[in-house]
Amino acid sequence: MRCLVNARPAIRTLLITLLGLGLVAGVSACGNGTSGTPGQRGPVTASVGDLDPVPIGGEPTPVLPATVTSFDGSPVTVTDTSRIIAADRYGTLAQTVVALGLGSKLVGRSNSAAFPAVKDLPTVSSGSGTLSVEAVAALRPTVFLTDTTAVTPALREQLKALGITVVYFDDKRTLDGVVPQIQAVADALGVTAAGKALAKRTGDEIAAATASVPHQDAKPKIAFLYLRSTAITMIFGPGSGAESLISAIGGVDAATASGVTQDFLPITSEAMIAAAPDVLLVMSDGLASVGGVDGLEKVPGVAQTPAGRDRRVVDMNDAVLLSFGPNTGRVLTALIKAIYGTPTA
Repeated sequence: MRCLVNARPAIRTLLITLLGLGLVAGVSACGNGTSGTPGQRGPVTASVGDLDPVPIGGEPTPVLPATVTSFDGSPVTVTDTSRIIAADRYGTLAQTVVALGLGSKLVGRSNSAAFPAVKDLPTVSSGSGTLSVEAVAALRPTVFLTDTTAVTPALREQLKALGITVVYFDDKRTLDGVVPQIQAVADALGVTAAGKALAKRTGDEIAAATASVPHQDAKPKIAFLYLRSTAITMIFGPGSGAESLISAIGGVDAATASGVTQDFLPITSEAMIAAAPDVLLVMSDGLASVGGVDGLEKVPGVAQTPAGRDRRVVDMNDAVLLSFGPNTGRVLTALIKAIYGTPTA
């Protein structure tokens, strides 16, 4: 569609950087409205309660060495898991390590891993959100878990030259990828049995959540917006993970339905009006950065959408909304309750 603006490479790079910054914090904002059906007025915060993933059991004993195939295609043998760094764009890997019962072995994290259990650990990112090889090396990890987006080819060579054991994982955000990635992390750390148990629990929670979506004659159109002050406003499309999340909660991704073919692109009035979402889904800190719902309505085109007119905004903590890890079932349950829940007095 001609009204949709293509995201320039520089903007795309900036957004990926921002997703990994300390701007992704752990404080919910804005829940001053009531929940209800997509047509009801008012915003609502979807809360998962405790942001920490729940360990599947006591600390497991790794069976090592463990040889796995890294996502970059190379075989990796892990011989020691006593000092683990888990750093990716969304904090998913750190969540998984904690949920497997190995949180005591974590010595470093990414800025996006902002949940309480790891908040006191040092980060291995620079102020701009870029991975720092020096910070990784200084923590003397016995294994470094990361993804192929967080680490550029040049950084991979530096890590290899330092002799650091690195296991790479897929950074794509899909519901179908949640359980396989949990098992992949467990296998790399030599705790396959704990991985099977956590994978089953997570899969069961996801299935229960999706089964709880009430029947709708017409599925609500939901748009996922990324906000960082009024200077950076993006709408997420296919490949971003937003469409997978929205489908799981019984909605239709408004951006994809309107013709968006990219993972994210700058918001324009034309794009928002064409998307015509019934509900806007945002990160809590992002919503706060534009001045809450009142400020969001000043973003181009938002006030002209059904969601804008009805102030139908659902926000959720930045640290979990797109994590696609062991908290996924709780995330889906909270979003479903926020969108379809019984109105309160």
